[in-house]
Amino acid sequence: MKSLLSAALMAVCVHAAAQPKPDGALLLEQITTLASDAFEGRAPGTQGETLTTDYLQQQFRQLGLAPGNADGGYLQAVPLVGISSHPTLSYSKGGQTTQLKFGDDYIAWTARADAQLELNGSELVFVGYGVQAPAFHWDDYKGASLRGKTLVMLINEPPLRDPKRPAARDAKAAGGWYGRWQYKLAMAARLGAAGALIVHEPQSAGYPYEVVVNSWGRENFALKTAQPEPDLPAVAGWLRQARAHELFKAAGLDFEELKRKAQGRDFRPVPLGVTLHLALVNATRELTSHNVVAQIPGADPQLRHEAVVYSAHWDHFGVDDTLAGPRTQQIFHGAVDNASGVAALLQIARAYQALPTPPRRSIVFVATTAHERGLLGAQYYVRHPLIPIDKTVLNINIDGMNVWGRSRTVELSGMGKSTADALVQAAAGKQGRVVRPDSNLSYGSYYRGDQLAFARAGVPTIYLRSNSGSGSGSGKQLYYTAHQFHTVHDMVQPNWNLAGALDDIQLLFQAGYQAAQAKQPPKWQDGAEFQR
Repeated sequence: MKSLLSAALMAVCVHAAAQPKPDGALLLEQITTLASDAFEGRAPGTQGETLTTDYLQQQFRQLGLAPGNADGGYLQAVPLVGISSHPTLSYSKGGQTTQLKFGDDYIAWTARADAQLELNGSELVFVGYGVQAPAFHWDDYKGASLRGKTLVMLINEPPLRDPKRPAARDAKAAGGWYGRWQYKLAMAARLGAAGALIVHEPQSAGYPYEVVVNSWGRENFALKTAQPEPDLPAVAGWLRQARAHELFKAAGLDFEELKRKAQGRDFRPVPLGVTLHLALVNATRELTSHNVVAQIPGADPQLRHEAVVYSAHWDHFGVDDTLAGPRTQQIFHGAVDNASGVAALLQIARAYQALPTPPRRSIVFVATTAHERGLLGAQYYVRHPLIPIDKTVLNINIDGMNVWGRSRTVELSGMGKSTADALVQAAAGKQGRVVRPDSNLSYGSYYRGDQLAFARAGVPTIYLRSNSGSGSGSGKQLYYTAHQFHTVHDMVQPNWNLAGALDDIQLLFQAGYQAAQAKQPPKWQDGAEFQR
């Protein structure tokens, strides 16, 4: 037995030694290509998509990876509906009507392909954080009748402390599943609400209001389905923080005072005595976008029908012709988000393909579409996987690389949810690095990426948050989040230092390789919300 174990460990070491170091020059070249003006911001359904998916197919083909689609190609068609909403919104109280300006004051959108949609006289109700979490004895709704009403919600989570273990959850550690807009909107739909408005507070959100406008203020997408999406109310939107203060003042209420009350378990929904008048005129179009899927079949006949899936979204926000300046200043280049992640995906595929023997389980690479429109490409892949989702043992998602230099720490978003943590810790330890939980829990990174679609389907995940550690790199990262993220300024910069990205690429390769080789794949920890 001892000799067999030694042989197995030797085989792993041989394969690890055979892993080529990621090519920094090639990585930068790939990022630069994907984030170039020519790719026009990589919006789904545009010439930018065609150029992007052609480039990715070419890269996979040159590496010698097998196609991942059932028809023998690399493209997985994702049927979408594009919806451009043109809303008008006002609210009334005691004969006084206040008109808000789309974009500047609020964002409203719908996933329903109706030419017109109207909420006329819908009562506004403040529901705190909009959370119903039985495990934490938390219920913001208290059985209130909300059908046909429009809910006003706070961003993020309340302080969800376990009543049996008061210290189990830091009151400041918001940003979990209950804090995500997907959860909040799904709750609104489940309760029969006509609409939901989430109050955007920049400090709590971790990003400025402009990110909301760039993300939701233009054409939005939904998966093309026979019935309306059950997890969305008819109308969803965001309300700027200052406008929320004014709305509550018009209702004779104090926003900050009600926000404080919402942090207690005894909070109950508060009707504002204000009626909403919201009308949307929608221009719709049907389109087919594409995931790009490639694979390396596993070497073990018994395990090759199981898979480790690496994912990274290729899409971004395209072009905004209304912006001032030359064409290059109208393009959302998406260099860090997520040309860097797609380039890392290609580097990891290159490393696997260079192994003398493939790992025991299959390795699948999915470059997803429509991430920026609600993780739609990842959702579609999970519903139509290359290898059945119950045979998918791990998802490793890559969304934004560290381009600011080496870090002694590795930030693992969602740490503590599955035994996959140990794979990251082992790989990081060999690099002399330490793994720690996500340092910005209020941002809720784990619930914002394509890994969420896999997790909700029961697949354990690994998602590293780009982290430059301390020093000047950290300052550059903070500047990126505040001034470049989801703007036209997310471009390749001459002062980038890709050493940290190269370290993370090697780490993600090793973690995935060990999962593909292991006798027992990663499992959810007891109590994880996505445990299957």
